[in-house]
Amino acid sequence: MTSRLITRKLITIICESCLEGQITQASIKLGARGYTVCDARGKGAHGLRDGSWPEKGNIRIEIICDEPIATRVLDLLVENYYQNYTFVTFVADVGVLRPEKFQVI
Repeated sequence: MTSRLITRKLITIICESCLEGQITQASIKLGARGYTVCDARGKGAHGLRDGSWPEKGNIRIEIICDEPIATRVLDLLVENYYQNYTFVTFVADVGVLRPEKFQVI
């Protein structure tokens, strides 16, 4: 079965919930086919984020795409958001079935 897996990039963005629309819309414009968003809670360098106030909560945005799109999304984040918002972003290689779901139309 592993021979059917195609490698793509998984971008995981943990950020302030107020940025959801801006980041997801921009990612689609940059070529991503879709994304997943869920609430995120935890503790880190900026203290405890327990999500008790939704407007001050964090979200986790995940985008699976090819490397050129991942590079464009990461550049967008650094250029437009990292200076003024709390962020954690990481990228990993993932194996996907049905890679056509993650290709640019």
